[in-house]
Amino acid sequence: MIIDVAIAGGGPNGLMLACELALAGVRPVVLEQLTEPSREPKANGLVGQVVRLLDHRGLHQRITGCPDAPTPRPGYMFGAFPLDLTGLDPNPLHILPVQQRELEARLAERAEELGVEVRRGHRLDSFEQDAEGVDLQLAGPDGPYRLRARYLVGCDGGRSTVRKLAGIAFPGVSGPEVVHRAAHVTLPAGWVDERTGALDVPGHGRIAPAGYHRTERGVFVFAAVEPGKPLVAVLEWEEAPKAQQIPEPPLTFEELSEAAGRVLGAELPLAAPTSPGPHLLRRHRGGNTRLAERYRSGRVLLAGDAAHVHSAVGGPGLNLGLQDIANLGWKLAAEVHGWAPPGLLDSYQSERRPVGERVFMHSQAQLALMAPGTPSPRCGRSSANC
Repeated sequence: MIIDVAIAGGGPNGLMLACELALAGVRPVVLEQLTEPSREPKANGLVGQVVRLLDHRGLHQRITGCPDAPTPRPGYMFGAFPLDLTGLDPNPLHILPVQQRELEARLAERAEELGVEVRRGHRLDSFEQDAEGVDLQLAGPDGPYRLRARYLVGCDGGRSTVRKLAGIAFPGVSGPEVVHRAAHVTLPAGWVDERTGALDVPGHGRIAPAGYHRTERGVFVFAAVEPGKPLVAVLEWEEAPKAQQIPEPPLTFEELSEAAGRVLGAELPLAAPTSPGPHLLRRHRGGNTRLAERYRSGRVLLAGDAAHVHSAVGGPGLNLGLQDIANLGWKLAAEVHGWAPPGLLDSYQSERRPVGERVFMHSQAQLALMAPGTPSPRCGRSSANC
């Protein structure tokens, strides 16, 4: 039996595409190589027009438990600089704090309600396409097998197997040499203002929550995304890559404290969190900004991180990827049903790749603006928004 659309990857983008296709009467199958949903802390929320998209699909209320429609935010940031959005009419910026694992769970529930088949523990090994469809070679729990689909969509992340097998180049740039350390932590008693959520660091001053605090030595971030789970992140720039032990030892709270001390110029004692997990404790070096040379190769398409990777500063990742899906879903359904006019599916690339190029540009610009140096008049050490 031939299926309509095979989707490689069962993360937010793959599940959202499956829901979009199912709503349009198309039969997708989601192929996810993980046997269970990942509990690893990843994205902390949604930023941008995608929040309104979820509201239009009835998912905003499902995630928040609140019947009210999302409202725009009066301000945000670009790099470490505050943005006043109160003068915009309409203001397009919306924010939805939600852990990625929670978002995936809600999308998986919706996909199940729509009758979507999600195959966990199924890995794509290879494929061949012709004028009528795509033949997939898969490895499942019961061994290898073949599947034929009319279309294949790669929603399988920055190291996308689909993109590589399709021979689609992934050009871009690497760097700057940023070391990013982040963890859920326990902070000294009394250091967090219960009313404002700000962090008071003796010898340094007050640090506003959920912002990028730039100093002459790097960037410090403090946020309380989940109750009882303060999150601390430190970004430091290396003038040249340092020789590292491969593989590096895991990040420790002592190392994170030392990095925070260097950036802030004040001691910041940090300890392991006491709240229930999962907890973040991660070090990441360098960074890639890359954009797929094309989003389509015959009956194979790319969406989300499979098509673009970039800095996470400002939270553009899920917004960009899920809007890819909103653009692709109805066009792919039209092709499957046979009523799409010529060129409709090609417009997915012509409309979405320029958006990827803009994120490519502004993600690099934000990192450049955040680089260590003398604080600007609008983004000094005392600024509550920087």
